[in-house]
Amino acid sequence: MPLSKRLKKRLLKLLVLLIALAIVAFAVIYYLQYQLEKKSEQTFYKAFGISVPTNYKLNGIDVSKHQSYIYWTSVKQMKIDSIAIDFAFIKATEGLSDVDAMFKRNWQLSKQNNIPHGAYHYFIATKDGKKQAQNFIKNVALEKGDLPPVVDIEQDFGIEPKVLQANLIKYLNELEQYYKVKPIIYSYVDFYNNFLGDGFDNYPLWIAHYTEQNEPNINRDWLFWQHSEMGRVNGITEKVDFNVFNGDSSLFQNLLIK
Repeated sequence: MPLSKRLKKRLLKLLVLLIALAIVAFAVIYYLQYQLEKKSEQTFYKAFGISVPTNYKLNGIDVSKHQSYIYWTSVKQMKIDSIAIDFAFIKATEGLSDVDAMFKRNWQLSKQNNIPHGAYHYFIATKDGKKQAQNFIKNVALEKGDLPPVVDIEQDFGIEPKVLQANLIKYLNELEQYYKVKPIIYSYVDFYNNFLGDGFDNYPLWIAHYTEQNEPNINRDWLFWQHSEMGRVNGITEKVDFNVFNGDSSLFQNLLIK
């Protein structure tokens, strides 16, 4: 007996519904699998006061005057299991003329203790990019074995994205011309996506993301991940930012200034 038109319509609607449910189920499974793959393996270390991603081999800190006087010998000597301080980023300058009060001391003593170090500049988006670069260059003499220069950009100060980007490009070009190495950009995931994006994807990235245990959810490669701002390290009385390097020791050595 042939099916009635009404029954055919019902069966067709049911088929469409089943296909839609299958698509939704597939999307949910894919999303959950993606999140699982992006989740970082972490181990809590009481001595550091934080959970540390254990699927990365090299760990480091970044410091400024806010950490006050640092006893770098104690920093160098601290090692828990395989976790040690393998590198340090040190604030050097800010804006057109400011120099971090602890930069010279931190720069000299981290080098004396054989900790590979890099210097960073806090970028003020409303200030001239080239002049900010000159402030950094005036105060930072990079040598063989140092990390490339870093620009920390995390606030727009209310200016248009195009103006911010143009200013930042002037800064980056000035540094690259002087140091003969591509500078590293430091930023947060949301800020990078909203204000920088594709136009800066050819620069090495140091990304800040410590609200969750998942790895940074950003659609590009990154070199460093700042995963916590609550770390503890011997020789530092204040809490300190913790970072991991996205690669092995050979890749890290290749990154250093030759």
